Amino acid sequence: MIKIGIIDYGVGNLGSVQNAFEFIKSHSNIAFQACIESSPDKLKDYDKLLLPGVGAFGNAMSHLEGRGLKEAVIAFAKSGKYLLGICLGMQLLFERSYEFGEHKGLGLLEGEVRAFSCTLKVPHVGWNSCTFSPKGLQSPLLKNIVNDSFFYFVHSFHICAKPELILAYCDYGYKFGAIVNKDNLFGIQPHPEKSHEVGLKLIENFIAI
Repeated sequence: MIKIGIIDYGVGNLGSVQNAFEFIKSHSNIAFQACIESSPDKLKDYDKLLLPGVGAFGNAMSHLEGRGLKEAVIAFAKSGKYLLGICLGMQLLFERSYEFGEHKGLGLLEGEVRAFSCTLKVPHVGWNSCTFSPKGLQSPLLKNIVNDSFFYFVHSFHICAKPELILAYCDYGYKFGAIVNKDNLFGIQPHPEKSHEVGLKLIENFIAI
């Protein structure tokens, strides 16, 4: 039985994420249990973690630190177990963000978070396609997902990272990294729990890795 922890640090749409796991559980042969977890001492007991997030980067980091979860998440990531960050949760994996000032992130992935600098409407809200990189085409996270599939986005800032981290790009005025991976760490900017079948398949792939 795979034990998955959905980290509750006061910033995130936990209900829709948990509902996605429950749907997958009822339609999959994978034996797993997904629980919402807020105790830093218990994170190490899970096989995999999911870091959701909605809102501002600096506020989210303050919540992680204030609840003692920052170091626990870093320790979990360094243990080699799999972790998936969603939307703001993905951005928190990086070194810093320039959202309403400069804020340090978890520093688990090299890169930073910056505002869109295009003429299109911001925030970027709605369905947009994700084009897989060569690495993405081979990634187990994207197994049996068609290249250029549409995911649901809601964000005003995006990551700036080296190409070797990128599994998929999105184009909104210009290309930016939408799905990333390094070793045991994964991140996705759009919301898979709101992206219908393709998003549920990505979550199922994460469970199966």
